[in-house]
Amino acid sequence: MNTTLGQLRHLLTQSENEHLEFKSARNNFEAENLFKYCVALSNEGGGKLILGVTDKRPRDIVGTGAFDQIERTKQGIAERLNIRVDVDEIEVDQKRILVFEIPPRPLGMPIQYKGAYWMRAGESLVPMTPDMLRRILDETGPDYSVEICPSANVSHLESSAIEEFREMWVRKSGNVNLRSFTHHQLLVDAELIIDDQLTYAALILFGSRSALGKLLPQAEVIFEYRSSEASGPAQKRVEFREGLFLFQGKLLNEINLRNDTQHFQEGLFVWDIPTFNETVIRESLLNAVCHRDYRLSGSVFVRQYPRKLVIESPGGLPTGVNLDNILWRQSPRNRRIAESLSKCGLVERSGQGVNLMFEESIKEGKSIPDFSGTDDHLVKLTLQGEIRDKRFLQFLEKIGKEKQTSFTTDDFLVLDLIHREVKIPGNLKGRLPLLFDQGVIEKAGRGKILLSRKFYKFIGKKGSYTRKIGLDRRTNKQLLLKHIEDNTNEGSPLRDLMQVLPSLTKSQVQSLLRELKSENKIKVEGHTRAGKWYPA
Repeated sequence: MNTTLGQLRHLLTQSENEHLEFKSARNNFEAENLFKYCVALSNEGGGKLILGVTDKRPRDIVGTGAFDQIERTKQGIAERLNIRVDVDEIEVDQKRILVFEIPPRPLGMPIQYKGAYWMRAGESLVPMTPDMLRRILDETGPDYSVEICPSANVSHLESSAIEEFREMWVRKSGNVNLRSFTHHQLLVDAELIIDDQLTYAALILFGSRSALGKLLPQAEVIFEYRSSEASGPAQKRVEFREGLFLFQGKLLNEINLRNDTQHFQEGLFVWDIPTFNETVIRESLLNAVCHRDYRLSGSVFVRQYPRKLVIESPGGLPTGVNLDNILWRQSPRNRRIAESLSKCGLVERSGQGVNLMFEESIKEGKSIPDFSGTDDHLVKLTLQGEIRDKRFLQFLEKIGKEKQTSFTTDDFLVLDLIHREVKIPGNLKGRLPLLFDQGVIEKAGRGKILLSRKFYKFIGKKGSYTRKIGLDRRTNKQLLLKHIEDNTNEGSPLRDLMQVLPSLTKSQVQSLLRELKSENKIKVEGHTRAGKWYPA
């Protein structure tokens, strides 16, 4: 964000409105109020909350002592509200100003905190009115799958597909009375027939090939097998233009025909892991059917390669969902289809199944599902079947058995990021304390986290652990020594050496200097703040 001093002075001349709020907050500002203002500003299109400035005009810069740990504050907002708020810290006449940049809410998705959708009303924060809440919810447009297909009737549906749905619904609900219902009554109870008319959801789930070809030809899934990335015709191509309950088993069979098993051995035990996990395949397929845009003419494509599966579906991600929040945000584009699949236990209403895809991939030592290539008109999902690190997945299983712990999706994501040495985003940092307690991860210097010593011992690479732990300390000492040598004539005060290693505390830098001194590489002249360091 990086608000400049000039921009801040311009903001001070503006009137408060739904996008701009000033608070003096000289000594403190309650976190609860911060969360509510972030929610209210986001719900009204985004804006700025500025602390350290009086709200009455002409405004005075008074400075604020609130939220002295900015990164921790940003993390708290992300964890509680699931939105990313940027914060700038500006000093004006030795007075500290905080500028919070709050993004607008997703289209059709109001933000809530502690059960209320907050909005601003004059100087106060109040729960959103029902009318305003309804207008926001209506932004996403109607659910296509619940709309009536005027030319369709029950004769356009396959009885075998409806019967499979009935039996799965009975097993999930325990309601054996469903077995006595006619097909018409069953579909009425499932809200797939409304006012004696068939919905598009019913066609998509149970429609015959001829009916879909006539009434909804885009509701098809095309499977291709390709032995390589080379262009040209596929080695196998099958078009499934029929209801989901008619083709999902056939599609899985096509994939499994070429779904080889990868073997590796640990002592006397042999591990067998299929290249493509059936749970991940099923969830990917159900996502494509539930969330594609049926108003577009394209088909869903499932392309299988020896070690890769690519699924493409028409329409971008549903409203409010993006690549950053896809694991936590649920917004089914075709709600009636999702509700029907939930009734029979194929999907959970509470989620999109993406979390299962991530969990299973990490547990099998594979790359996480990749949504790169997704845009406003297409969702592209790539599943890698190659096992990257067999020992890592064995370690996860071992820890789970030892600790009697069931890791969450977030836990698996954190472990995978640490294993790949990728920075952990703020919304996942809340899982770190538990993983530290479990002994799965360890701290290695300021801000650095590693898989635990147990992991490196388990994979037979204790030396790698020692190197990773010790490397930063040696590197930091070399940086300090180089700076001191480069400034031999004038000497190096502690404040300059702190700038060499800005991520370390004063005491940590002093500890490194003492080590260099004990190694007879540097010396100090003077005391306290006036002291300067020179090469020995």
